[in-house]
Amino acid sequence: MIAQLLSALIFLVSLWLILSEKVNRTIIGLFGAVLMVTLGKLLHFYDEQQVVSVVDFNTLGLLLGMMILVALLEPTGFFQFLAVWAGRLSRGKPILLLVLLGTITTLVSMFLDNVTTVVLIAPVTILICEILGIQPTPYLIAEALLSNTGGTATLVGDPPNILIASAAGFTFVDFLTHSLPVVLFTWLAALWLLRHLFRHELAVQPPNAGVVLQLNPRETLDDPVTTRKVLIILGVAIVFFFFEDALKISPAFIALSAAAGALLWIRPDMQDILKRIEWSVLVFFASLFVIVGGLEASGVLGYIVSQLELLKSIPPVLFGLILLWFSAGLSAFVDNVPITIALIPVLQGLEAHGFNIQPLWWALAFGAGFGGNGTIIGSSANIVVASLSERTRSPITPRLWNRRGLPVMLLTCTVASILYLLLFPLFQR
Repeated sequence: MIAQLLSALIFLVSLWLILSEKVNRTIIGLFGAVLMVTLGKLLHFYDEQQVVSVVDFNTLGLLLGMMILVALLEPTGFFQFLAVWAGRLSRGKPILLLVLLGTITTLVSMFLDNVTTVVLIAPVTILICEILGIQPTPYLIAEALLSNTGGTATLVGDPPNILIASAAGFTFVDFLTHSLPVVLFTWLAALWLLRHLFRHELAVQPPNAGVVLQLNPRETLDDPVTTRKVLIILGVAIVFFFFEDALKISPAFIALSAAAGALLWIRPDMQDILKRIEWSVLVFFASLFVIVGGLEASGVLGYIVSQLELLKSIPPVLFGLILLWFSAGLSAFVDNVPITIALIPVLQGLEAHGFNIQPLWWALAFGAGFGGNGTIIGSSANIVVASLSERTRSPITPRLWNRRGLPVMLLTCTVASILYLLLFPLFQR
């Protein structure tokens, strides 16, 4: 009992500190992991050998491989090229600009990290809006919200999806057949609502609409040759993702192989590439695995699962809907990564007690993916665009985000719930 109480306390305090953002989340995660292992050794329920077994190296390998590809693509100007191309194609029409920038951000976020996507596209968005003489707020918020929504569509689009796929054994194709159709409808609903919420801002005609036609997207490409090479490698990796099940290879192996091939072909400055990789994210993930592993070893998760056995009488579809909204509500206030890592062993425990958890994985994916839109701290992408907006005359405040992001979260979760209910037989397979 003492082990359970103390390990639960370490997890809750770590989660609270991560949420408060008073200390870097990687530092908190690492310190929490050390505390959990120390407690485990003192009370004889957790040791270093168990730590190695609980860390999901498939997830870390997939993240590292994709980070290397992003690090190669980032300095080429490719993302800026897409944003400028969208600005020119819009011809200065606010609604069309919102649709184009939102669509590009969504498509990129389906295959690359959401934070990286908005970090690279948002500054160009601000520049285009300054040229047109319009407020960038609607476009920045839309990019973050649609990025979070679109990232839920694929295995590599959002960290919770990577975690869920590794735990459940889902393939890239599984996400395309199960998650992508739901995301398509929720994305359209989110875009429609954003157009309504920002109708007054989008009704203002830009005073400098003609200037945007003079922009030349090609001038933003600093290294077309490297861009072409990375996109070819990325395309080949995506093809292999489609056949991972038939070839019996893991997504991590594909991503790391693609990264190795790209590095060999391009031969960049490795010191520069290593600086661009988000090592802190990898350490944060590994630390959370260790902390949650301690919860499992101490019996906390087993106790939670035993209490959830009382829910066996609830229809499976209703259980899935409850999990969807529960994980969405938590993800609106806490980073969806620790929430997902904590819930995965709970679902696995339910399976050991006779639950059919196949549809629950998808409920968790939708809840964690869409819930982050609810508040300004619900997603790292939200925090990034809010920080970038401070450079403008109309910075994004938490109050403004709640008035725009929360309705989008509620609508996308509602649409996802309806589709989950209608397509429930699909999610059982």
